[in-house]
Amino acid sequence: MTPLSDNTKGALLMIASMAAFTFGDACVKGLGGVLPLSQILTLRGIVASLFIAGLAIALGHVRFDFPRSDWRLIALRSLAELGAAITFFYALFNMKLANVTALLQMLPLTVTLGSALFFREPVGWRRWLAIGIGFCGMLLIVRPGSEGFNAFTLSALGTVVCVTVRDLVTRRMSRAVPSLLVTLCASLTVVVFAATWSLWQDWQPLESRSALLLGGASLFIIGGYTFSVLVMRVGEVGFVAPFRFTGLVWALLLGWLFFAEWPETLTLVGAVTIVATGFFTLWRETRAKRRQAKT
Repeated sequence: MTPLSDNTKGALLMIASMAAFTFGDACVKGLGGVLPLSQILTLRGIVASLFIAGLAIALGHVRFDFPRSDWRLIALRSLAELGAAITFFYALFNMKLANVTALLQMLPLTVTLGSALFFREPVGWRRWLAIGIGFCGMLLIVRPGSEGFNAFTLSALGTVVCVTVRDLVTRRMSRAVPSLLVTLCASLTVVVFAATWSLWQDWQPLESRSALLLGGASLFIIGGYTFSVLVMRVGEVGFVAPFRFTGLVWALLLGWLFFAEWPETLTLVGAVTIVATGFFTLWRETRAKRRQAKT
């Protein structure tokens, strides 16, 4: 049997990572209306934080020999992660799983836009065109002025903003900062906030169904983090990164199977538009980086 190439391994790991995160989101969505969000975030976050801490220690990522200026960036990134968690799950409880996931496919476009606006990174006319078309796809999903455009839709868009800020801040950190330490700080920030928030809410007993879903959400997020760490070690980024979009396929499938959800035709057209332009943007960025490396 011919061994798999590094690119194939990376693609499979990326698909597995997206599947794990999406399955975890589906488990959390199933808990909507059963457990308070603060309780969900606290319990899931404790499990995730313990796992990330163990992984960081095992890989030697718990170290602090990096510039102090990076701590401000880590703090800002952690706050952005907190904002993303709250807005995402608020939207997830009240929107179709695929709709929320489709909007998150905007990230390659919004990160490129943010890099151009705030960091003056060069962006050619093709990528500007892709960003414009991608935002048109986003409008097809949210459809301002329609009944579907509400606080939940705005919350999903808030998630896109928060994750964009998170990723832009990450780009400004020095390479001396261990990636898993950054992830651990963000996870602990969410846990501390959620645990504090939960003091003003009534915790609900874990019945068999809710315990199973919460356990599934915790296991799937561990799987997602594990696969995402492994994927960084194999394959070319330009080849592997586009497989992030498989998360939308999983969201469509899970939404249909478990929640009897299926997006409207315009939403699907918008999602395909976003994925296509995001894929193109990633491809153009990879080509630009290769040209810079050769010069």
